This record gives sequence, structure tokens and C-alpha cells, in this order.
Amino acid sequence: MGWEVKALRAGRVQLTDAFVVMTKGEAFLLGSQIAPLETVSTHYVVEKTRSRKLLLHKKELAKINEALTQKGQTCVCTTLYWKGHLVKAKIAIAQGKKLHDKRDTEKQRDWQRDKARIVRDNVKQ
Repeated sequence: MGWEVKALRAGRVQLTDAFVVMTKGEAFLLGSQIAPLETVSTHYVVEKTRSRKLLLHKKELAKINEALTQKGQTCVCTTLYWKGHLVKAKIAIAQGKKLHDKRDTEKQRDWQRDKARIVRDNVKQ
């Protein structure tokens, strides 16, 4: 839609939770948020997180579909960029974390929290 393109040009897009889903042989981008500009939001009823269809070649769709059928594989959108007048999405096949990786991440997060708490307590004294 037009307001989405204007918002993309203004850099008002967030891809932190964006992922690609295959439905009926077509690829859709879900979870991306495009915040409307203030000048446009009065004219339209906007839906920030609507699903957006990705235009891909048959070979690309088959490759993504094959990868998604494997266990633990997902397709994520890494960047959006301009090529001429078109908005292109760079997508990647990603693999989820293993259980031991999740435990290690949780340990690191706890240590960072404890370290910040120790520093904060030393500054108070």
C-alpha cells in the first residue's frame, strides 16, 4: 500500500519478530511492523502487523518450502532494502537453538543481571 512505502522510506519499520510462512505454495511475511506516518494515519485505517505477500520465483519457493519441512528450521526476514523503486526483503533460513544453547544464554543473562546489581550496590556505598 502507498502509506507503507512512505513509512518504509522514512525508516519506520521493525523486523525483530518477522518471519516467513508458506501457505498454499505462497510466501507471506508475518510479524513485521510498519508504523504509519502521522500525515497518513488520519486517512486510512491502518493495520501495522498485517501479513504481506512476498513475490518469489518458483525455485525460491520450492527451496524455502523444502527447508521449512525439516525439523527446527524457520525462515526469517533479515533486512528490507530498496532496489530502484521496489522494496526487496532479504530472507534467510535459520535453525533454532538447542537446549544446551538456551541454558548457556540463560546463564549469561543471569550473570549480567548479577553483575549490574553488584556494580549498582557498590556505587551506592
